[in-house]
Amino acid sequence: MTYLTYFNSWETLVATIAPGGHVVPAVHYDSYTDARAHLKDLLDAAEKGRVATIRRDLATTAVVDVERLLHFLASLIPSRAKVVPEAGGWSVFIPGLPVAADGGTFDEAVAEMIDALREYADDWQDHLLGAPNHRENWGLVQLIGLSDDEQLRGWIVGSAR
Repeated sequence: MTYLTYFNSWETLVATIAPGGHVVPAVHYDSYTDARAHLKDLLDAAEKGRVATIRRDLATTAVVDVERLLHFLASLIPSRAKVVPEAGGWSVFIPGLPVAADGGTFDEAVAEMIDALREYADDWQDHLLGAPNHRENWGLVQLIGLSDDEQLRGWIVGSAR
């Protein structure tokens, strides 16, 4: 198997040398114009789990496969969701988040929690991302936004992986 590795600068080459001295195959473009011209290579690298980056002005952005990112985020961010029987139904809440849901059955409560999490993610992207008590929830918002309902259900009840 052949890998294409683009090094547009010495700094990029040095940054891709892993401990032990071996080179990690990477794809990097110093402009979005170059990245656009090589979009297939960039996406192929990301799908294979390789380092894939684009520089635009002073910022560098990584391109990452969604399934790999979801797996990683789910392993780093425990849901801490509490599902408790309450008043003839069920309640779901996550300590530290302004998100809670109720339902007549366990499944209804979890479905309502999924909706509540999606609303929180929308609010976060709209106006909470800069709020001191919410800005650290970037990973959670990514997890919510990239997950389908079944994946979120698994994360809430503890079977995300």
